[in-house]
Amino acid sequence: MIRLVHDRIDALLHQLHVSTVSVLALSLALGLLLYATQGTPIPAAEWQPVDIVGEGGVALLAGFWAALVARSRPGGRVTLLLTGGLGAIMLGSWLDCLDEFFQLADGIWWDNILESGLSITGMLVLTLGLLDWRQEQFRISEHFERRERLFRDHRVLDRTTHLANAEYLRRQLRLEHHRAPDQPCALIMLDIDHFHLVNREHGVREGDRVLQAVSHLLLLHLRHDDLLCRYAGDRFALLLPATIEADARERAQHLSLVLSQSRLHTRQGVRLRLSARVACAVSDTDPDVLISHLNARIEALQRSPHHTDHQPA
Repeated sequence: MIRLVHDRIDALLHQLHVSTVSVLALSLALGLLLYATQGTPIPAAEWQPVDIVGEGGVALLAGFWAALVARSRPGGRVTLLLTGGLGAIMLGSWLDCLDEFFQLADGIWWDNILESGLSITGMLVLTLGLLDWRQEQFRISEHFERRERLFRDHRVLDRTTHLANAEYLRRQLRLEHHRAPDQPCALIMLDIDHFHLVNREHGVREGDRVLQAVSHLLLLHLRHDDLLCRYAGDRFALLLPATIEADARERAQHLSLVLSQSRLHTRQGVRLRLSARVACAVSDTDPDVLISHLNARIEALQRSPHHTDHQPA
């Protein structure tokens, strides 16, 4: 439910940010119209060039930055906060600049409230946007750091599936624990049943094609921050950051079901039916201990009629 509300808010924010430039231009025009109708023009000889350049320059730059952000970023909370804050600063400075061209009557009080209120509000909203943008950049940097390490160090890549191997999995388990020690991090082990029969009956090349197909299938069911590795042989490991054990068990059952409902064909046209043993646990111990524990549970499931691990961790 929370996820659904979040997605709807994001969709609304995306729609709102599309016309940002038009809203900024309309705001400037309305401000000019307001002062022109409520005030008296000040003679050009009494204009203050320094104030006009300073206040007008802030308005123009803030508007330019808001338009640049709106055109350069996808829609969302961060974009709306940044453009909204900059837009309010722009409008506050613009109204302040209009004071140099129009003299308002002494009884008018709303001009100072608008000018100061918009500027302060814009700064607060912009600050919130910058804080959210900072968190966004942290997540992006972590993701690129992970991908950079993976593709830079070819020794951790499995040649058959092009997935990371067990060594890289252990590194990432330690990294997740160090990065977010208070957040749960789950690990799923998935082992293809009777895979040795594929190699024996259809050849090693067909076995490699099965491994590649399984890896592609599993990748389709990953979240953005999940990590899929080929642990060894026909055994895959799925690292799930920020995932409690109940959710990990649900994901494990789903992956097992997806695999069992898939049908692969060999080059000779033989249809293969696959199934898998699946076990999961939350990473609250040393990675080597956790992996050994899950491997043992996978081996124990070989003697069980049901392939999904339902035992407590």
